[in-house]
Amino acid sequence: MSTARRLVLAVDLGTSGIKVGLVTTHGEIVRWEQHPLTTEYAEHGSATQDPDGWWHLVRESTHRLLGSAPPAAGEVVAVAITGQWGSTVPVDASGRAVGPCLLWTDTQGAPHARALVGGRIQGYRARPLATWIRRTGGVPSTSGADPLGHILHLERDCPELAARARWYLEPVDHLAMRFTGVAAASPMSMTAAWLTDNRHPEVVGYDTVLVDRAGVPPEKLPPLQPSGSVVGTVRREVADDLGISPAAQVVTGLPDLHAAAIGSGSLGLHEAHISIGTSGWVTCPLDRKKTDLLRQCATVPGIGPHPYLLGDNQDSAGRCLQWYRGTLAERDRPAPSYDDITDLAATAPAGSGGVMFTPWLTGERSPVDDRAARAGFHNIGVATTGADLARAVLEGVALNTRWLLEAADHFTGRRLEPLRIIGGGAQSDLWCQVVADVCGRVLERAEEPLLTGLRGAGLAAGAALRDVAYADVRSLVPVDRVFEPVPAHRDVYDRLFAEFPRLHKAQKGIFARLNG
Repeated sequence: MSTARRLVLAVDLGTSGIKVGLVTTHGEIVRWEQHPLTTEYAEHGSATQDPDGWWHLVRESTHRLLGSAPPAAGEVVAVAITGQWGSTVPVDASGRAVGPCLLWTDTQGAPHARALVGGRIQGYRARPLATWIRRTGGVPSTSGADPLGHILHLERDCPELAARARWYLEPVDHLAMRFTGVAAASPMSMTAAWLTDNRHPEVVGYDTVLVDRAGVPPEKLPPLQPSGSVVGTVRREVADDLGISPAAQVVTGLPDLHAAAIGSGSLGLHEAHISIGTSGWVTCPLDRKKTDLLRQCATVPGIGPHPYLLGDNQDSAGRCLQWYRGTLAERDRPAPSYDDITDLAATAPAGSGGVMFTPWLTGERSPVDDRAARAGFHNIGVATTGADLARAVLEGVALNTRWLLEAADHFTGRRLEPLRIIGGGAQSDLWCQVVADVCGRVLERAEEPLLTGLRGAGLAAGAALRDVAYADVRSLVPVDRVFEPVPAHRDVYDRLFAEFPRLHKAQKGIFARLNG
């Protein structure tokens, strides 16, 4: 069989939706489908999803994908899973969830996280701050919104559930275990737990000093395997159910950051990409470990030829347009389409008549760590139009991206350009042009930007099976359009951006008092 047609069953588990597709090991998307996911919010910072619901959608989607003009079962040679990270699924010895997934926005563990590392140096005590940064490059969040906070909450506040939990897994590792029956993780998938010594990327294992300091049960941490390796083959009963070969190999789960780096073709040193998905980021591969506490940037274990990726994140990107669309829905009619909103936004002038939108719907992580921050429209006047408001949402996400991009430039010591742009928001020509204009950078849009995660999962499996080399990935990712900044828009966006960080500084105290 030609390696060009060897197929990967790829899963991209986002926060707001899940995609399942058939992708060749060379990154060609053959077929795919997408389904929305529901997050349950409750008191004390609870934000959860149902892992069994994920698996149901994976099964049903796979049946449909293989049932429509199905390939021979032997063609599906691998399974690869990517998606949201910094979340925690408590599972039993078979890999079945014994409770809901605590999402990366879940802050129920905040009291325990603050007791562990909290203090007065940017919210941290000096000794744990120095210990964690020296070994990992980062530090557990005092908000509890990471696996360490989740595990402490489950172990200390939910003893009955904790007693049923054999493993605490990231969502991508949980789904991999559902396929294989093997509990496994990798340095890249466990990055957000901050329990691995990242000074030596070639060493695969937990840092016993950090695990002991964290106070988490080490026996419930999944065994680590090298990033991008094969976990195992598909369990016979799962293979029979899905209609794929039990010889199909399942690769270690990939955080969306890593799959996006592969799927955008950005694996060379300092080859950067921007994501406008539910959340957003700016990242590139790097060769050395580094942390910038002032701008909330750090390297994390990477994948491919370079050992690290720049780790940063703006909490809300495409989610802002989703929220805006939802607010326009009325009881007696459906919400406008995204195309309707962007068409309206295109009728407003660059700068939205001076209206600014700050996109901090669920707080911010980089380049400032402020979980209490909230979004808002600013400088609205009687002449403000609906088109101005719609365009301001797009521009607000772009302004925040510029803020993050300038932090990334400082971190890497160079101007990152050109940048690949990916994610659902990148499907909009207008939004891509706005980002190019606001940031003053040339953007290259990866073909089918919504499917970058699926493509990255397919290519990662191809690399694990040696069908492709990481050095060839960039040539396998087509660019469908290049966006160059419009010089006439530079002054208006420079003027708005000069005010953007000041808006956060001016409101930080208000956010803390209202939402802290």
